[in-house]
Amino acid sequence: MKILLRIDCSSRKDGSHSRKLADVFEKNWKLANENGKIIYRDLAAFEVPHISNDTIEAFYTPENNLTLKQKEALLISDEFINELYAADEILISSPLYNLNVPSSLKAYFDQVVRPNKTFSTQDNGTIVGMLAQKVAHLVLVKGGFYENTVLEPFDFQKPYLEAILQFIGISVRNVFSLEGTSTSEGNDKRFDSIQTKIQETFKYIIQ
Repeated sequence: MKILLRIDCSSRKDGSHSRKLADVFEKNWKLANENGKIIYRDLAAFEVPHISNDTIEAFYTPENNLTLKQKEALLISDEFINELYAADEILISSPLYNLNVPSSLKAYFDQVVRPNKTFSTQDNGTIVGMLAQKVAHLVLVKGGFYENTVLEPFDFQKPYLEAILQFIGISVRNVFSLEGTSTSEGNDKRFDSIQTKIQETFKYIIQ
């Protein structure tokens, strides 16, 4: 049985383009994996705590030496990491806020990028991601137009997600990017185009 971990982070519930496209992906994923299971993590519904000094110290403290306070500080991190290990695939839907991902998603990765849990450091300094064999799919939404424009160098959303996922061993298989959502002209057509790309990704699996 395959497991998909879906992570949404748009602050908007109604009218969220990233959530709508994630729904399209989830629907097609279910058709391709009839016995599959979805783990759903909504970062807008659950306030992800920023890592504290106790959290950071706990990250680098041997498990047998953890204090009760440090163990409590690790509860959210442990929960998130367990979900990642349980999943075969990860779907991340994200709008672009101020040139990057929402702060809730950044806080999420601060909790899961953890030494000896999701990455390790070899003697020569090489970083090895510990979540290899897992793949991610990205649904990215931008209000403006960035690709192939003068604004492209200011888009840190996709590069950040690809880099941080690779850091912990997860390879990105698909990126579905919808731009120009703040512009009404042609918006429906662009949405339909990305929706079709998602459907085509599963076309041969479902048939």
